[in-house]
Amino acid sequence: MRVATRTIYDMIKFNLARITEQLNRANRVATTGKRITTPSDDPTGLQQTLNIRSSVSNIGQIRRNINMGKAWLAASESALNNILDLISDTKALSVQMSTGTANAEQRALAAKEVQNALKEIISLANTEIDGRYIFSGSKTDTAPFDQDGTYYGDGNGFKIKIGKDATVEVGSAGSSVFQPPGTGSNGDIFRTMNDLKTALEANNTSGIQQAIENLGDLFNHISVKASDIGSKMKRMEVKENILQDLKIANTERLAGIEDADITEAITDLRAKELAYQAALASSAQVMKLSLVDYL
Repeated sequence: MRVATRTIYDMIKFNLARITEQLNRANRVATTGKRITTPSDDPTGLQQTLNIRSSVSNIGQIRRNINMGKAWLAASESALNNILDLISDTKALSVQMSTGTANAEQRALAAKEVQNALKEIISLANTEIDGRYIFSGSKTDTAPFDQDGTYYGDGNGFKIKIGKDATVEVGSAGSSVFQPPGTGSNGDIFRTMNDLKTALEANNTSGIQQAIENLGDLFNHISVKASDIGSKMKRMEVKENILQDLKIANTERLAGIEDADITEAITDLRAKELAYQAALASSAQVMKLSLVDYL
């Protein structure tokens, strides 16, 4: 039974298209070094790579969160340590001014030093990073304190996500940082410094002595807050190391699925090129025979 020339042509066309696609794929693999370049290359492997890439993306976002959190904690630690220094210096000055050897003029001069220290404390309490305030609680776009020490933030800590179900508070409510629990508004650092200034100006030794006691309580309270920051920094450093290891592991898994053996890919490409050339030659010969048979 004679096969129609049209049928032969269609078969040749189909076979050449199939071989050409195989050649193109072999060329993509050899050129890119990737075994999977289209969904049809390996549907199961492609799904695995998509899952891994999603995991790597999530790791990247968490690491960015951690970097931001570490910057916030470092700024908080620096601000609190500077405030502790100011409290310590103010307390030492107050002790000097509480003795009977100090006179009214000396205490009036000391009051000015206290006023300058208070301004510096308020400035430190309004520390910001990239326009966001670290002691405003979750209201990070609002300056927490005015020049009178009135608080405008909220009572919620600002938290960042460092894992699927893990968060760390990196921005604190200023009301909890600068006021020991149970003392009320009269126990905050700003009121204490103002009361001390007033007592010095009034040459009131009992008021100075009360301020010394309050400054001691505030120093201890803020020291605890500063220590807590150190523990959070340590936690995030540990988490960062874990995430780095996970990223490396996922990258290796991804390479194991996607990457091609270059030597094997080049060998396969050469084989496909030979097969393509042979198919062309064979097709040309078949078409000649078909045409003669037709004539």
